[in-house]
Amino acid sequence: MRNQVLLSLVVLFALASWAQQTNNSSTSGTASPSAAQTSSDREPLESPRPKDFWDGDDPNLVNLVTHPWANKKYVERQVAPIRDRISELEQLTDENSRMIKDIDARTTQGLQMASEKTSLADQHASDAANKAQLAQTAATQASSAVSSAEQKVGNLDEYKGAAQTEIHFRSGESALSKSAKDALDQMAEPLKGQHSYIVEVRGFASGQGQTAIRSSQKMADSVVRYLVLNHDIPVYRIHTMSMGNVPSADGKRLVGGRVEVNVLKNDNVTSAQR
Repeated sequence: MRNQVLLSLVVLFALASWAQQTNNSSTSGTASPSAAQTSSDREPLESPRPKDFWDGDDPNLVNLVTHPWANKKYVERQVAPIRDRISELEQLTDENSRMIKDIDARTTQGLQMASEKTSLADQHASDAANKAQLAQTAATQASSAVSSAEQKVGNLDEYKGAAQTEIHFRSGESALSKSAKDALDQMAEPLKGQHSYIVEVRGFASGQGQTAIRSSQKMADSVVRYLVLNHDIPVYRIHTMSMGNVPSADGKRLVGGRVEVNVLKNDNVTSAQR
């Protein structure tokens, strides 16, 4: 009986060895050389294929009975590649998480910088609009000032008669009489504190040629002197003309002498100054 058991074990061992060798040879014969060229850096897990039936175990009866179902080394060999691949996957997951966090941080920073630049551009645009508005207002004011100045300049020579009096002199005299002074006082009194007026003084005298002109000049100077000294009328506002013996409008020659005094005012300039 014992010899039969041993014989059965020897036959079983021979059959197992032959089957293992046949499997290894068929597997190595069907491998494709292009598989290694198309594999990635991390190849998929391969099915465990022991080198022989015992796979490193001692060829004895106990290992023959218990192999490979209750062998700790066998289980460790099967689990080790899976554990390594799990560790690689965890490393890849950590790297991907760090990359995602880095991309999110850079994206957030970029969006913040873009928002700040947009706000700064909006502020510059608002400042430019305000400056343009101020420039437009200044240009409008300058245009109005120029128009006002042009109007004032255009109205400088628009003087109108405001008062008129005529002073008479005896022949050969240039002194002012009491009635002449009263007439000048009545005309000059309203001019105190006034602006934009001129006084026109024209002298006429009887006689001939330069003699009449000189006489009319003396009478006109008497009137001007009285206005300047007694009524503080500026000299630059008085315009004097010696007319000599100029015939009147009706053609009659003058007897003695006279001085015509005209006050001219520019109401446009006065209202503009106000």
